[in-house]
Amino acid sequence: MRNYEFTIIFDANEEKTQSGLELVTSLFEKAGVEITKQDDMGVKYLAYDIKKQEKGHYVYFEMKADPSSIIGFEKDFLLSTSILKFLFVNTEK
Repeated sequence: MRNYEFTIIFDANEEKTQSGLELVTSLFEKAGVEITKQDDMGVKYLAYDIKKQEKGHYVYFEMKADPSSIIGFEKDFLLSTSILKFLFVNTEK
């Protein structure tokens, strides 16, 4: 298990944000990811339009996960219409 920081930007629509957050947390639970911190940063303007959206709902996670599971998450997140962008950062040096 490694430590990761994970930031995700959902569609600013409340329903899409909620469904996207449920998807993310359910995938994390199935993979045995330990979420140590979750911070809802709210809706913010994007630096540039993503999927024709000018606003996004940001959520930040700190977690412990198996490195092999990260690749599987990326595939699932790319297929979701409620997720605009996401970024995993390995915090171990």
